[in-house]
Amino acid sequence: MLLDLIYFSTSPEIDAAMTRLLEEKSGLRFRGDYDPFYRWIWTSNPGQHPRYAEFMATLYSEIDPAFRDYFDDQPPTLIRLDEVLWGGVNQDGIPPLVQPKMLAARDATYLDDDNIVFGVFLDGEARAYPKRILAWHEMVKDRIGGRELTGVYCTLCGAMILYDSTIAGTYHDLGTSGFLYRSNKLMYDKATSSLWSTFTGTPVIGPLVGKGIELETRPVVTTTWGEWRSRHPDTLVLSLETGRERDYSEGAAYRDYFATDRLMFAVPTLDRRLPNKAEVLAIRYDGEPLAIAAELLERNPVYQGRAGATDFVVFTDPSGANRVYDASGVSFVSWDGRGRAVSGDGREWTLTESALTAGDGTRKERLAAHRAFWFGWYAQFPQTRLIK
Repeated sequence: MLLDLIYFSTSPEIDAAMTRLLEEKSGLRFRGDYDPFYRWIWTSNPGQHPRYAEFMATLYSEIDPAFRDYFDDQPPTLIRLDEVLWGGVNQDGIPPLVQPKMLAARDATYLDDDNIVFGVFLDGEARAYPKRILAWHEMVKDRIGGRELTGVYCTLCGAMILYDSTIAGTYHDLGTSGFLYRSNKLMYDKATSSLWSTFTGTPVIGPLVGKGIELETRPVVTTTWGEWRSRHPDTLVLSLETGRERDYSEGAAYRDYFATDRLMFAVPTLDRRLPNKAEVLAIRYDGEPLAIAAELLERNPVYQGRAGATDFVVFTDPSGANRVYDASGVSFVSWDGRGRAVSGDGREWTLTESALTAGDGTRKERLAAHRAFWFGWYAQFPQTRLIK
């Protein structure tokens, strides 16, 4: 509670008194940064006040009245409330793009070939969502092939994840909550104000906790505009006409954050086997999280592995883009970096965004995976395996 309050104090005397109490209770010395006090709480777990949720509802409703609904009435929770931090914006203060205006590829003259895009191909339709735009909005709600989809880009964690917004016939209208859990943005749904994990697509605080809800993840690939356009000349791509005034030039958003290995928000622990913001391919099949270093995949354009009970193969093209497919019963030995792969039994396979298909009709489906910063994935899944 002291740490939550100290950021809102406007009195130097009260700041000093609260800091002295924090030092007394933790045994730490304040050196201009309160992050060590957060980590002390998270690792030592000194206990939580029984009315902490009520305290959060009262405190944060002073910033945005909508915040009260997240924490009021002692909501059920799957995560520690003291690890939920305010991100500095109101509800949907980072405005999502809702059914945004799209352009034909030939009309997207604002993009250069080396610009990063998140590519999606579903039901015969291709979409490109440039990072330079999504970094300002962090969420896009679009309709592809009759499906309502929510793409969530957590800039802090470097992760773009695509969800089918409808499960068991119920559409979940999601937004940006304004809060973070272990430096990863929390979504909220507009029907119940439950808070959702971006990495798992599940409610973690609120009325929907324990209801067996988990959104289905759809494949998305991080690639360059030139590579995506050459594969999908009929793709649609986000227009710069978003209804907002932003500097959408390449690299403008979060420039300072991306330029260093420093974090903006504290996490309980860091794993130094990779730099904090080293990119990994994040996989979670059959409940087992796995991280594969992007640099390893660039050196090994054909990589086979296993997560849970799922055998998979990762094909990495010259742009560095990773696509993952089911590989049960098949060992792949090569591919041309484009659309043809060869398995150990001599069969040739055609690679598309949807599947691998052999000449005899055997089909292996594309599997969902996404890129992420190592620190962000590890913070959410400290039990993850790392392959580097």
